[in-house]
Amino acid sequence: MSSTSPVPLHLAVALDGAGWHPAAWRDPAARPHDLFTAGYWAGLVAEAERGLLDFVTIEDGLGPQSAHFLDPDDRRDQVRGRLDAVLVAARVAPLTRHIGLVPTVVATHTEPFHISKAIATLDYVSTGRAGLRVQITARPNEAAHFGRRTVARIAAYDDPATRALVADLFDEAADYVEVVRRLWDSWEDDAEIRDAATGRFIDRNKLHYIDFEGRHFSVRGPSITPRPPQGQPLVTALAHDTVPYRLVARAADVGYVTPHDTGQVRAIVAEVRAEQLAAGRAGEPLHLFGDLVVFLDDTPAAAAARRDRLDTLADEEYTGDARVFTGSPAQLADLLQEFAAAGLTGFRLRPAVAGHDLPAISRKLVPELQRRGAFRRAYEAGTLRGLLGLPRPANRYAAV
Repeated sequence: MSSTSPVPLHLAVALDGAGWHPAAWRDPAARPHDLFTAGYWAGLVAEAERGLLDFVTIEDGLGPQSAHFLDPDDRRDQVRGRLDAVLVAARVAPLTRHIGLVPTVVATHTEPFHISKAIATLDYVSTGRAGLRVQITARPNEAAHFGRRTVARIAAYDDPATRALVADLFDEAADYVEVVRRLWDSWEDDAEIRDAATGRFIDRNKLHYIDFEGRHFSVRGPSITPRPPQGQPLVTALAHDTVPYRLVARAADVGYVTPHDTGQVRAIVAEVRAEQLAAGRAGEPLHLFGDLVVFLDDTPAAAAARRDRLDTLADEEYTGDARVFTGSPAQLADLLQEFAAAGLTGFRLRPAVAGHDLPAISRKLVPELQRRGAFRRAYEAGTLRGLLGLPRPANRYAAV
């Protein structure tokens, strides 16, 4: 495919331990002894920034990783344990200048007040490059960590009780995001006076109670942290089906979706846009990024051989929720442009092996896209919202 995308692509990478393949930590390019060091994460994000990427996401959870969707496992041959994503982002922020930092936060079992001030703080530390990826959990063992409620074990995915539980968790996540956003707005931009001569540090009339009352949360506000530099840091979410598409449409600035072909791209984009219209947000910008796991090498044969080696180490073929791409930078560039032409505005790439595939993205895929006129050659904005072409929102509580 030789045609270029009408609009340059946006690119992000999803960082998860040694990489997205379960045997990634055993690859020669991996650094398993460094996984729990600040330097490891700083190095990954610096590599992504070298490639002029829009942002990185950092995975997190409320329980150890597991090969089972809903239960813990007792495996010893895969990475288990992780650092707190928000704290990793805060540590890395002063070491970077341009790239966005989007840690994962789990809405289920955590408090929106705490997350609002954590992400606002990250926005200050990074001078306007913060975001969050909101997710839910339906794992009973994770509910047991907190003891505030029980989560019934899912019997079958098509069971009506299961569908009701999942819908309720996503409704809770939507309320969660609404509380977080209102707390970010609970200080007007000029609430801080800081006039030493008159002794007035703050204008109390410009701090607002949010008085949120919903089925899941009752939060008065205001926040303890002044309004973030971006006004509203980026809110993102991963979605695979109608109920999470609705969360993206109601609450997010960026949604990550998992199409496997161009037909699915068109269908998913159409469904999310319809949900956006139903949510009354048709006029608001909403990016849709395609998620892909990538094995990226100079030749398709080398990429396939590396994937086979890792599958052999894992004793099973790797499959996931997203399409798995195995090939060369030119082939991946073709696929990204094909999907973009069908309606996606960007992509979140998941490096199969962080130590190998992340540098392949930043040093080989990006130059290939640049040659096609499909990706930036320099950072052109100082905030994450600016990189994505998203305006800084007005404060909902400020007098017009």
